[in-house]
Amino acid sequence: METHLADFIRHTTAGREAEEILRRCVHCGFCTATCPTYQLLGDELDGPRGRIYLIKQVLEGAEPTEKTRLHLDRCLTCRSCESTCPSGVHYSRLLDIGRDVVEQKVPRRGSDAFMRGTLKNLLPRPMVFGAAMKLGQSVRLLLPGAVRAKVPPLSSAGARPHRTHARQMIALAGCVQPSMYPNINGATRRVLDRLGIQMVEADGAGCCGAVRLHLNAAEASRDDARRNIDAWWPLLEAGAECLVMTASGCGSHVLEYAHLLQDDPDYALKAARVVLATRDISEVITAEAEALGALLKGCVPLPESDKPLAFQSPCSLQHGLKIRGTVESLLTAAGYTLTPVADSHLCCGSAGTYSVLQPEISKRLQANKLAALTAGAPAAIASANVGCMGHLQGGTDVPVRHWIELIDERLSA
Repeated sequence: METHLADFIRHTTAGREAEEILRRCVHCGFCTATCPTYQLLGDELDGPRGRIYLIKQVLEGAEPTEKTRLHLDRCLTCRSCESTCPSGVHYSRLLDIGRDVVEQKVPRRGSDAFMRGTLKNLLPRPMVFGAAMKLGQSVRLLLPGAVRAKVPPLSSAGARPHRTHARQMIALAGCVQPSMYPNINGATRRVLDRLGIQMVEADGAGCCGAVRLHLNAAEASRDDARRNIDAWWPLLEAGAECLVMTASGCGSHVLEYAHLLQDDPDYALKAARVVLATRDISEVITAEAEALGALLKGCVPLPESDKPLAFQSPCSLQHGLKIRGTVESLLTAAGYTLTPVADSHLCCGSAGTYSVLQPEISKRLQANKLAALTAGAPAAIASANVGCMGHLQGGTDVPVRHWIELIDERLSA
């Protein structure tokens, strides 16, 4: 794609990256076939190709409008288009650049600005969000249906192993996961313990920064990355094997740390090392497949009624981390029978804060995804990302669990 970027951005780091990405696009339109919002709305400007044209026009000097911003806001950043693109267009990075420029030129006002400001300041703070979630859980049955759907029942992390191991791995607790689904990291801790690995959480680490980046607060997101790197660094230096991500959304974002901090002389090299050390929990468990298999042989067989299981592969897992088939193999090895899921590449509609900011589109995507997931009458739905879990559970009575919880339960049988 031929480009003529305007002076205000041409010679910046963002401008150079945007130009490189734009020049890769050949207008083929393959991306529209796998874009959830284009499939729902049928508007070229609500698909990747149309949004690329909008961003190109703005970067070349055209004045954006609130309508421009709306089409960019409607993007889920699911990255399905990146998996489809034959030219390797890194659409999500171009979108971040375009959103930032449009946000500056068309500032938000009123309820939109208030809602986004609240989300930016509430979700990434575990202490504040945790207190709010605990309050909501204590009065959950009294909450309006729409609010109650976003508040899971109070639960615990379960028993904590007391053994120590020479092998150590660092886990990110995250911002919303500890209060919404504490058993995810609890189950991870127990599974790793059975495999002879000690899981540790670094004091001072918190939100990965994805929430703020997707709400167009790029510098605040970089601050989140710096804080986490500072917390993890002593443990990495002391010999921790890797950083374990139990939420694929967080893992996908942490892999962007080197890119986010590429111009920071104090953190660029550290960020690159963090990226190299980052592993999704499915990658960690797969690397221990032989030991896991030996443990599973001693487990009680699954009842037939519990075997059918639908796996929802989060966008951050399949399109962000590029991990496909790995979790499914682990669940099959544990005795589950996976039911078919149509259009498994399409987003469930959670997408971080998207379900709050774009509720109508989000609910339509939720309904479509749940129809596909429950078509095979599964006993439960497994996922790999906390946001997807909460979003899907809000629309179905079928239990939605993190897959590592299911492995933990199998090893305890």
